[in-house]
Amino acid sequence: MPSSRILRRRSASRRAERTLAASGVLALLTAAAVTGLAPTSSSASSHREAPMTAGDPKADNTDVYAFTSPDKPDTVTLVANWIPFEEPNGGPNFYPFANDARYQMKIDADGNGKPDTTYTWKFTDHVRDSADQFLYNTGVVKTLADTTLNFRQTYDLTVTDSGGNTRTLLSGAPAAPSNVGKASMPDYASLRKEAVVPLPGGGQTFAGQASDPFFLDLRIFDLLYGGNLKETGHNTLAGYNVNSIAIQVPKSTLALKGDATRNPVVGVWSTTDRQGANVTAGGKGSEATSEQSGDDGKALTPRGALGRDGSRDDWRQVSRLGNPLVNEVVVPLKYKDAFNALSPEKDATVTPVVDKVKDPIVPKLIQNIYGVPAPATPRNDLVEIFLTGICKACGPIKADLNSQRLNADVDKAAVVPAEMLRLNMSVPPAAKPNRLGVLGNDLAGFPNGRRLNDDVVDIELQALEGAAQTGKIVPALAAGDAVDTPYREPGSTFPYVALPNTAAVNQADSLHPDGGVGAGLGGLTTTGGFPVVPVTAIGGGALLASAGVLALRRRRTGQE
Repeated sequence: MPSSRILRRRSASRRAERTLAASGVLALLTAAAVTGLAPTSSSASSHREAPMTAGDPKADNTDVYAFTSPDKPDTVTLVANWIPFEEPNGGPNFYPFANDARYQMKIDADGNGKPDTTYTWKFTDHVRDSADQFLYNTGVVKTLADTTLNFRQTYDLTVTDSGGNTRTLLSGAPAAPSNVGKASMPDYASLRKEAVVPLPGGGQTFAGQASDPFFLDLRIFDLLYGGNLKETGHNTLAGYNVNSIAIQVPKSTLALKGDATRNPVVGVWSTTDRQGANVTAGGKGSEATSEQSGDDGKALTPRGALGRDGSRDDWRQVSRLGNPLVNEVVVPLKYKDAFNALSPEKDATVTPVVDKVKDPIVPKLIQNIYGVPAPATPRNDLVEIFLTGICKACGPIKADLNSQRLNADVDKAAVVPAEMLRLNMSVPPAAKPNRLGVLGNDLAGFPNGRRLNDDVVDIELQALEGAAQTGKIVPALAAGDAVDTPYREPGSTFPYVALPNTAAVNQADSLHPDGGVGAGLGGLTTTGGFPVVPVTAIGGGALLASAGVLALRRRRTGQE
């Protein structure tokens, strides 16, 4: 970081430091009370966010993206990722999709919180030699059809409409394998190309491994770095992979009544279903416990995992994703599994959820302690961003952007508050995308959908601090969390996600027994120097708070 910026920060007044600390605490804790939308909202950027999914990584959604395709602007691309923290050298079995789960992307075109279009991927394993081999591949793999690829997967892709009518789009389509390494797969890009499959009626789809596109510093869970802020600014997802599913389709395929001109806004989320899975938070039997109920007494999860005859042929939703950074750092433990099982149309039925969004407690608490004015309540701007979409008739944000109420043919009386990632497909791709999306005057970015390069951590922090109300970036938070881009840049063509990493993330040795720092293509990305505005990537404010507190302590002890 430039020394002049460090000097400016060190020469700031005591009042500025106090405000910095308070603003950071406010940002972090407001995120906990507001961004999470409590236990009935979906989650995104959710790496091991709930007890059940932490123990079932193949079912664990990590992120959802939805954007107008930059190179094919008449289409929309949806990307969803699963299996967090794939260390590239995870052989010999590596990272297949589950063959006993359903991976789904759901689209709501009319705003009732229910899917009008559901794409479902179901995977099948194929092993050429299971009796005399343990290897994933037995030699160099140059094509997906090579006999040296001992383990491979195919999938069937179906689409279901709002009436429950299902048709098969693909059968036996090839998935890209895990990237074993350069010796085994010297031209992995060609294998990925083979796994991009055209769809009948237009569009294409892909399933396979990719570099994790999300970027943040997860070490915040180590007691806010133990006060050692010299180590901030690391992308702790650098070098890890995920399993990605992407689909690119004409806009008319998703739009209400097939008319993307009159009805351009859609809501998007992804889910994972398991057959016979027990989705109760307590995991005991078929009844929802009292700990799984909201304050209004409504159960937060479907009841039962087994059919009446004891069979396990019922599919149960065990994971769900919409907007970024929700379940992972916000929802209390007793609710995490429960809200993963809910559908968006139920989001507004638990009164405490809406209450916490409109009138979060933490901003008032910080105001009492630090004298920093909290944004005025009710926080209808947050309701608009996360539950209704943005429109002039929806709330205080004076803009028409991405509410389904903007669709000409929608029944406005049927529109309900529901947490999902909303995209206005009529907004063209930006010639020069801004990582701050809408807050950076780039209407093609988050919260209008989400692109792979959108810095959702910094964007949400600004929104929580009232930037959406004022239309101006909060100056104290402008530098963000110092993790501004994915570890590997996305590609320019479908499926856009970067090729998977192959180097070990953690390279512990006698000099670095804890591993991680010098990890080549993996490991941590360093920025050097002391951050001017250290803001946590987890919901946004903890590092900023710690920076202010540390500055105050140093001033008191004469260290500066």
